[in-house]
Amino acid sequence: MNGSLRLDRIDLSILVQLQKDGRMTNANLAEVVGLSASPCLQRVRRLESAGYITGYGAQINLAKITESITVFTEVTLIDHRREDFVKFEANMRNVDELLECHLISGGYDYLLRFVCRNINHYQDRMENLLARNVGIKKYFSYIVLKSPIVKNAFPLRTLLDLSQ
Repeated sequence: MNGSLRLDRIDLSILVQLQKDGRMTNANLAEVVGLSASPCLQRVRRLESAGYITGYGAQINLAKITESITVFTEVTLIDHRREDFVKFEANMRNVDELLECHLISGGYDYLLRFVCRNINHYQDRMENLLARNVGIKKYFSYIVLKSPIVKNAFPLRTLLDLSQ
């Protein structure tokens, strides 16, 4: 990533708008952020090449496709050497059902988020990880019953203390 790229108000506005609608046409984006189309497109490409925009994708309503469960899992590792963390993370990258893996502070080492077909599928996945000896000492599972709030965009205006 290019660390020398300085973001101005318009760059930040572009990022806010593209988080809301990544399929927005360049013409519409330019109008919303107060630019003409060509300079707007140049800014978007500059933000992409500098690594501020890392991709575009569709948000899927999984419940319309299939039944599934979401499980948050706290994991404590057996040992806490650097190579233990590297080994665990390398093995977790290959788990399709794993959507998030966070190294955290506190009473355990990692917080994971899985999406599986059902409880048996999740348990099979965990038993497989234990059998593969990826370094798990213990784990606790929390099955999501309902997700009344899920946001997919960063609150840039709040994080950067920008007035609306």
